[in-house]
Amino acid sequence: QVQLVESGGGLVQAGASLKLACTASEYFNSIYAWGWFRQAPGKEREFVATIIWTASSTYYADSVKGRFTISTDGKNTVYLQMTRLKPEDTALYYCARKDSYSGSYSYTDSNEYDRWGQGTQVTVSS
Repeated sequence: QVQLVESGGGLVQAGASLKLACTASEYFNSIYAWGWFRQAPGKEREFVATIIWTASSTYYADSVKGRFTISTDGKNTVYLQMTRLKPEDTALYYCARKDSYSGSYSYTDSNEYDRWGQGTQVTVSS
């Protein structure tokens, strides 16, 4: 079973930057897309960003557009570069992976993804 492990979270001040990484425990040939989601205390998990593997297309939540960048190393790691962090970015950040295309891809829907990491905490102080 391929596992996803996130790293890079921490406590920072508003305006700072952080770079999250998510690595699969083994290289797996079947990857359609990677995604990042986050969940703040008392709130539902929400979509942050996605990158479609073959096309390198990226999509972002409006709340992070222009501040966050999703990328991959072309192998088994996905990154989330976060800049100009705000207190409202505080959350547990999860990476997820969709292994194959099944005719549609609603990238904001967490049910689309096949594998999930355990999460890494990001806390932004004001």
